[in-house]
Amino acid sequence: MIPSATFFLAALVLAVTPGPGVAYVVARTAAGGRAEGLASCAGTGLGGMLHVGAAALGLSVLLAQSAAAFSVVKYIGAAYLVYLGIRLLVSRPAPARARSGATGARRALLEGILVEALNIKTALFFLAFLPQFLVSDSPVVLQLAVMGTACVGLNTLVDVGAVLAAERLLRSESWGRQRARLLNNLSGATLVGLGLYVAASRRGA
Repeated sequence: MIPSATFFLAALVLAVTPGPGVAYVVARTAAGGRAEGLASCAGTGLGGMLHVGAAALGLSVLLAQSAAAFSVVKYIGAAYLVYLGIRLLVSRPAPARARSGATGARRALLEGILVEALNIKTALFFLAFLPQFLVSDSPVVLQLAVMGTACVGLNTLVDVGAVLAAERLLRSESWGRQRARLLNNLSGATLVGLGLYVAASRRGA
């Protein structure tokens, strides 16, 4: 089953809209270089696939219908975004030659999974967006899985592009630290702002 061109166009527009994932991967690139940035992209992609599985199995419907479950996941996700944002704001980017290491990449991967998995808006987005493109002559679960995977793939490609662009900005040693600090501040402030927005938002907003 191949999604329609209209679906891909809509998914692409939504993919390039800035969100927690882009802010996070840019910040990881500023802090740890391309390796950590790409690891964080893999993490947000895996976190997105958790939402795809949940949507396909109907868990997102249950989450949307349960006020208690919605609030718990929403506030946990919001608190985690604020925590990551504050950590970025108070951290000092490492010199370019020190931005490497498997430990940092593993941490970026795991945190990327959490950033996306705890994003309640992603779950509700899949629940509201994907059904608009369902067709009657194909299994619903298969359609949701294929379209959800396509959305995650597009989002991950955009994240990778953001990582490569950020690395290019930071390539010069003389300007690298200043740019890394600026990217850290912008990404940290964005994550804090998104966390506060998520915490203040209401169901259906």
